[in-house]
Amino acid sequence: MTLHPAPRGRIDKRQAILDAAFAVFARRGYAQACVQEIAVEAGVAKPTVYNHLGDKENLFRHAMAAAADLVKAENLAVVERLREPGDDLRACLEDVGHRLLKVCCGQRARSLRALTYAQIMTFPDLAEVVPGRTAEPLGEALADRFARLALGGRLATEDPARAAEQFLALLTGPMEARSGLGTRTVGAAETREVARAAVDTFLRAYGTGS
Repeated sequence: MTLHPAPRGRIDKRQAILDAAFAVFARRGYAQACVQEIAVEAGVAKPTVYNHLGDKENLFRHAMAAAADLVKAENLAVVERLREPGDDLRACLEDVGHRLLKVCCGQRARSLRALTYAQIMTFPDLAEVVPGRTAEPLGEALADRFARLALGGRLATEDPARAAEQFLALLTGPMEARSGLGTRTVGAAETREVARAAVDTFLRAYGTGS
């Protein structure tokens, strides 16, 4: 049997529904969100939502996965900066750290974390789905970049995965504390300071001075 790709319009409509669903779930919470409001936000009829994604539970799972994929894409785009770090590795790492924090503190990522924490008992699969599409790919991408930097003599580590894990912890730990677990906005200057401090500590452990 020959498989044909779905029409572009159908794909776009599905994405519009997923975007609208995540926005409504983030705004209302899972329990208070309703499919009718999602349909209105997506600009489609309510039956269209059911035709594309079934019931509310299935819609929630798919909306969370789609949002996680968008966060992953943002993070991986930032890590690409390390492909060509230039002569000043510290400045490059600070830039990467600052941009990763901006993604982490962005509305989508914050809503994703809040919904995951709030619904983890009802949807235990989120414990694997969300990190599997966000934290894990980011850690792997960073580890790959750090491994290449180590091979080039610019970082001193025999365990790039651990170095990546610690780099991210140095960024996200202080930011979670300063933002009150995402409940307060942290200014641009303070965000850059967190990134600078993280890189300073990281290079004290893994830097080679080159």
